[in-house]
Amino acid sequence: MRKAVFIDKDGTLIVDVPFNVNPDLIRLQNNTVEGLRHIRKLGYELIVISNQSGVAHGHFEESDLKQVEERLQELLSEHNLSLDAFYYCPHHPEGSVERYALDCDSRKPKPGMILKAAKDREIDLTSSWMIGDILHDIEAGNRAGCRTILIDNGNETEWVMNDFNHPDFTVRTINDAASKL
Repeated sequence: MRKAVFIDKDGTLIVDVPFNVNPDLIRLQNNTVEGLRHIRKLGYELIVISNQSGVAHGHFEESDLKQVEERLQELLSEHNLSLDAFYYCPHHPEGSVERYALDCDSRKPKPGMILKAAKDREIDLTSSWMIGDILHDIEAGNRAGCRTILIDNGNETEWVMNDFNHPDFTVRTINDAASKL
């Protein structure tokens, strides 16, 4: 079986611009590329796991996420890197677009996206990691059976702890996270 680093998109892999699908505004976080290269050298797949409630709230269409994925691949390819997969959840229980206004098992902090990716790609979750910038990312990873790393960059504002959202490590950047694997 394979191993993976599941990585949150907004605020972790890329600079967070709320509800953005404009490729021109997408840029990698600072202190990311060397860490991603190290993750690759260690034999991990790179898989994005992202809540995209902008679809449920009517800010953009689900089809717009294809150009986001393409832009991410383009930015990473400039550094001889790539994503192995891109998973997102378009749902939100309070969404204004009826078909997306639901509480599903994929929306973080639930582990559904990670579990689906693991099944689709034959990933051993006990050998894998979830890296994210908020406690919902950590909870999803822990519930899926991964080890977890919180990027403490100021995006987590609530700090409401529970039995499932304690990270194995807390660091400042993806470069720092890679040294913990």
